[in-house]
Amino acid sequence: MSDKPEVTARPASTVLLIRDGAEGLEVFMVVRNRAIDFAGGALVFPGGRVEPDDVAIAGGEGLDAFRIAGIRETFEECGVLLARPPGCPVMIGAETLLRAEDKHRAAMNRGERTLSELLAAEQLQPAADAMLHFAHWVTPKGRAKRFDTQFFLAAAPPDQAAVHDGSESVESVWIRPAEAVRETDEGLRTLVFATRKNLEKLARYATVDEALAAVAQYQVVTVMPEMTKTADGFRLHIPAAADYGGEFFEVLDKPAIGERDGHRLS
Repeated sequence: MSDKPEVTARPASTVLLIRDGAEGLEVFMVVRNRAIDFAGGALVFPGGRVEPDDVAIAGGEGLDAFRIAGIRETFEECGVLLARPPGCPVMIGAETLLRAEDKHRAAMNRGERTLSELLAAEQLQPAADAMLHFAHWVTPKGRAKRFDTQFFLAAAPPDQAAVHDGSESVESVWIRPAEAVRETDEGLRTLVFATRKNLEKLARYATVDEALAAVAQYQVVTVMPEMTKTADGFRLHIPAAADYGGEFFEVLDKPAIGERDGHRLS
């Protein structure tokens, strides 16, 4: 047995930002900077660690803290701010977004400003209710870096334009989930296992309304993949109840077992 202590999985949040495109539902994804040692060059969803300020805004360490982290990361990584004025049911528009982006986004990416400071300065409230719980993945035990990642689905505000940050992410794309999987199979893109499985699940839905209605009824089952020996060789095992179309999956690219989404194995 190893004498090394078990690495604690760090809380993280990932956001599947969706819109209706000309050919069906599309999701916003970014390409990780290849210089980053974890999932460099991979196509991923926006997301990152839960920070103390996220917990403070949420009023505790429950699921809402992950929602707030997802809102912050979505703003930092792609310039979309899921927030509203107090008492207003409508998300902020382009004018408010551009002002917030100009005044706060770069400072937040440098770690010089918090989301709570942005919200106070712009008199906004985070739209945590718009973040629907989509999935929960935990990096397998025994790995040097582990994340406990909650995935959320959110509709993109119609008049907010998503743009990658140019640092942590170097490219961005609105893409149909099935197309992202197909391009990976053709060798045009790189996906880690958790991202791929969640894209496959999202590809079941044709429109934003259909996806939101279905996900609102989800009973999310935690996934912590385990490499298991089967009659067909080693396979990655996840719970059938998590509803990813099976229990055992062949994974040829072993580094893909642990994504930034989970983080991004998660």
